[in-house]
Order: sequence, then structure tokens, then C-alpha cells
Amino acid sequence: MKMSWTHAAPLALLAVFVVLSSSPEADSAAVASSTGSVTDPQGPLKRVFMKEADAANFFRRRSRRAVKSQDELDAEQWQVIAADERKREFHEEKRNEFESYAEEDNDEVNERSRESTEQWREFHYDGVHPPHEDNRHSN
Repeated sequence: MKMSWTHAAPLALLAVFVVLSSSPEADSAAVASSTGSVTDPQGPLKRVFMKEADAANFFRRRSRRAVKSQDELDAEQWQVIAADERKREFHEEKRNEFESYAEEDNDEVNERSRESTEQWREFHYDGVHPPHEDNRHSN
């Protein structure tokens, strides 16, 4: 009997849910309530969750309308300045690469043109007149 992916996906999710809910690690991620406390086996530095009152105070202090300290403003300004400097260096490097490429391409075009002109002069030289136009006598 064939099972389509639409039937297999919910069964797989159900199996993952059962495994996760029955694992012993699932109980250690509980948030401490205001009446009781959960012991933290990994120490205070590894705590992920905080009390509801602490979280409310944190978000109250860090709301969007809260005024940033001068240190925070300075740090943000330095980040903006550093980002601008990196952009400027990047664009300067790209400009130098392009100028170098354009100069090499121009030199190559001039060399091909000079070679072509020399070949034309050698082919059309009749042996009577000097090979260069600037050596011809004007009448």
C-alpha cells in the first residue's frame, strides 16, 4: 500500500512530538513560577528563562520609546562609521580594478591599431617614397 507525503508528514510530526514529550529533558526547560522555583542543573550562567516580573521589567526598560544611553548611541555611531568606511574601501577597490582593466584594454587596443597601421604601411610601401607620411615632402 502506498502512503502519500500528506499522510506521512503528520505521522512523522506526531512521532517527533511523542518522543520529545516523553524525554526527560522536556521537564528541565520549565519556567519558574512565582510560587515555586525550578532547580537549574547547569548553573546561573546557563539560565535561559527568567521570572515573569524580571521579563516585564526588562521589556519596560528596553521598549522602543526608551531613550538610549550615550554609550549605546556612541557604539551605534561607530558601527555606522565603520560600515561606511568598509563601503568606501570596497567601492574604491572596485574603481581601481576597473581603471586598471580599462587602461590595460586601452593599451591593448592601441597596440593592435599600431600593428595594423604598420602592416598596412609595409604592404603599401612602393619603394619610391619614404615609408612614413611625416617624412614626405609637401608641395
